[in-house]
Amino acid sequence: MPVLNVNPTRMELTRLKTRLRTASRGHKLLKDKRDELMKQFMDVVRENRALRRKVEEGLERANTAFAAAGAVMSPEMLEQAILYPTATVSLEMEFKNIMSVDVPVYQFHTNQGGSGAAPYGFAATSGELDDAVEALREVFQDMLHLAEVEKTSQLLAQEIEKTRRRVNALEYVKIPQMQETIKYITMKLDENERASTIRLMKVKDLILKEAIEERQSQDRRSVQTFAPTAEV
Repeated sequence: MPVLNVNPTRMELTRLKTRLRTASRGHKLLKDKRDELMKQFMDVVRENRALRRKVEEGLERANTAFAAAGAVMSPEMLEQAILYPTATVSLEMEFKNIMSVDVPVYQFHTNQGGSGAAPYGFAATSGELDDAVEALREVFQDMLHLAEVEKTSQLLAQEIEKTRRRVNALEYVKIPQMQETIKYITMKLDENERASTIRLMKVKDLILKEAIEERQSQDRRSVQTFAPTAEV
C-alpha cells in the first residue's frame, strides 16, 4: 500500500492520527448503517414479493372477467360502457426517512360522482363486466402500494451500494494507507532522532577530546616551566 505524499513531521503525524481515529469511527458507523439498510431492504423485498403475487392474481382475475365480458358483449358496446368514468382519483405523495433515505409514500383517494359507482347502465351490460370493474377496483390500491414498495426497494438498493463502496474505500484503501503513512513517519522520526543522538554523541566526544588535549597541553607547559626553575 503506497503511503501518502506528506512531510514526515510530528505535526503531520498528529494530524494523521486524528484523521485515522475519525476514519475508524466513520467506518464503524457506515458498517452499522449498511447492516441496518440490508435488514430494511430484505423486509421491503419480502413485502414486494407478496404484493406482486397479489397484484398479478388480481389482474389475472380482471383480465379473465374482461375477456368473458368481451365474449358476450360487442366491442362497441363494451367500449361505450367504460368510456366515461363517474369517479375521479387523486394521489398525494409524501416522503418518509429510512436510514437517511427519503422514500415515497402514496395516498390514494377516490371521489365518486353521480348516483352509483359503475360508469354504465346495467340494462345493456353483462355481469362479467361488473366482475371485471370490481376486480380492477380492488387491485388498483394494491398496484399503487406495489409501486411505492418497488421504488422504496430501488432507493434502498442504491443507498446500500453507495454505503458499501464507502465502507470498502475506508476499509481497504484509506485506513491502510493512513496506517502505512503513520508507520513511515514514525520510522522516519525515530531514524532522525537516532541520527541526532549520534551527532550529539560525536560532538560530545570531540569536545571531550579537545578538553583532554587542552588539559594535557597545559600539563606539559606546567612541567616545562617547573623544570628550569628546579635546576637553578
